[in-house]
Amino acid sequence: METIIKTEDLHFSYPSPEEGTTPVVLDGVSLEIEEGSFVAVLGHNGSGKSTLAKHMNAILLPSGGTVYVDGIDTADDSRLLDIRRAVGMVFQNPDNQIVANVVEEDVAFAPENLGVPPAEIRQRVDDALKAVNMYDHREHAPHLLSGGQKQRVAIAGVIAMQPRCIVLDEPTAMLDPIGRKDVLRTIKELNRTRGVTVVLITHHMDEAAQADRLVVMAKGRVVADGAPKAVFSQVEELRKVGLTVPQTTALLWELRQEGLDVPLDALSDEECAQALFKLLQ
Repeated sequence: METIIKTEDLHFSYPSPEEGTTPVVLDGVSLEIEEGSFVAVLGHNGSGKSTLAKHMNAILLPSGGTVYVDGIDTADDSRLLDIRRAVGMVFQNPDNQIVANVVEEDVAFAPENLGVPPAEIRQRVDDALKAVNMYDHREHAPHLLSGGQKQRVAIAGVIAMQPRCIVLDEPTAMLDPIGRKDVLRTIKELNRTRGVTVVLITHHMDEAAQADRLVVMAKGRVVADGAPKAVFSQVEELRKVGLTVPQTTALLWELRQEGLDVPLDALSDEECAQALFKLLQ
């Protein structure tokens, strides 16, 4: 598979007003994101995950090391537009990304700025709104929508740019459970049916469990990387860095401490129930 995003020994420190103090936020992160994959980046506040996300389309540039997007060094100012076309960003608060008074006008905003012809913009807007199941709301005012609907409009605005990768920085943090579920369903559908590479930054275990690959960050470093089932099976290692595991894994882990032979990789409720049922047979 082709690599769409690559970081090599990425370091980053925010400038500090105090003389001589530059706290390290990213401390030697080396990652490759394959095109078409669905990767979740999990970590506590302060782990560096949102800072990493902002490096993926050159909102931030490395203090050390290199970030490549589709083979382009993000430090190359002359290629910034190509980088932003390849990787779109969706942020935590949809209100910060919605700029127009009508849904379809908002989704058209980015393609217009990219100089896309009007007829193609119309097609892109319709396709993007259908992709996030918001086409019926195309003439509505965004401020009248629910939080989950606003976030789906924000995602549609990025889709209309036709990026190969979408990075979502805690897109469900401000949503209720129904909004969270809608946005997660939309993200998974985009990845599965359109082949869009998805990088989901989250601190929710249940969201991370739905990805193909899970990258765990703590103190600016990658501390685990693999399939969610494999990563969440490392219960004690994750707890050492202050992270919990899904409730299903926690239950099975406790049973194993009591000497029962149950798998730790039964992530879903159904898999966990089956594992428990086998104990009774």
